[in-house]
Amino acid sequence: YYFFNDEKVKINSRTRALSVRDDEEGHLICRSGDVLQERYEIVSTLGEGTFGRVMQCIDHRRGGAHVALKIIKNVEKYKEAARLEINVLEKINEKDPDNKFLCVQMYDWFDYHGHMCISFELLALSTFDFLKENNYLPYSIGQVRHMAYQICLAVKFLHDNKLTHTDLKPENILFVNSDFTMSYNVEKKREERTVKSTAVRVVDFGSATFDHEHHSTIVSTRHYRAPEVILELGWSHPCDVWSIGCILFEYYLGFTLFQTHDNREHLAMMERILGPVPSRMIRKTRKQKYFYRGRLDWDESSSAGKYVRENCKPLRRYLLSEAEEHHQLFDLIESMLEYEPSKRLALADSLKHPFFENLGISESLLSKKRIRFGDEKVFRF
Repeated sequence: YYFFNDEKVKINSRTRALSVRDDEEGHLICRSGDVLQERYEIVSTLGEGTFGRVMQCIDHRRGGAHVALKIIKNVEKYKEAARLEINVLEKINEKDPDNKFLCVQMYDWFDYHGHMCISFELLALSTFDFLKENNYLPYSIGQVRHMAYQICLAVKFLHDNKLTHTDLKPENILFVNSDFTMSYNVEKKREERTVKSTAVRVVDFGSATFDHEHHSTIVSTRHYRAPEVILELGWSHPCDVWSIGCILFEYYLGFTLFQTHDNREHLAMMERILGPVPSRMIRKTRKQKYFYRGRLDWDESSSAGKYVRENCKPLRRYLLSEAEEHHQLFDLIESMLEYEPSKRLALADSLKHPFFENLGISESLLSKKRIRFGDEKVFRF
């Protein structure tokens, strides 16, 4: 059946194809109630990006379960990117059929009149959107710990399977359920939300790269971009670890660590927060224009210099408490924000970090059921 001028009419699939239309940007024109593949009934729009749209759908072949359907624009470069993403998602499904390693699960994919479509498990708000809707109130240290562990577990699984995500950021970490409790902060005269469950999934494998594949020169969203990427020294798994360090800082404080859009300024912020860029990296980089006589070419007295001085400070000065667990978190972040990729913490070691020792205490966060992962005990969420 198809709706035409609010009248329900039955038409055959050949006629239906004629009514499939795209807008001027290449998005599929569709609305609530439309059915794709005689299977996916559109309910609402979940989000939109340069690649296309994500719709909430009822999957009539999964017993009416709600799923997220990513509908790619009918534009060749985005279609090719979707094919690459499908390839990665199929590898993830093959290596982790039980979804133990917390990467978003792909259920199905198909080509719908030139639109690549990918069906996923339906998740909730991203950790960024929750933060934003909560007036950028940071997550508690216990919540940061649980989310951090899951992200390290998921990304270690990718690295073990010869993949680098390359675009880790709070927008690409989604809550399984973002329901919250509300309390009133008398001091700030506002309502504040606390997410009930910090179970998360890693999403968006559109830029994920296998070890053997061509590595683009520039990867990652600016604020989460590792120094070796900025300096064009080549990158691999450690660039994901740098991104995770930036993400954990943002969860803990509620704001971005490197708030900039310029490479030179980005490097100046790194130096202010983490100390000087190692001389080996300066010697090796093709980007000599950022340096002078082996040091960052940066004018402290300029307006940009003043901005960096006023908005950045050495990492440990961002601690909100002198309690041991806060210092442990910053020790973990520091190890992830090591300039030299070869010295940066590997995710196998991150899971053994003292910050995670108290992870199993709260039964409200974790079920008692556990899975084995190498020699480590791993919590099943």
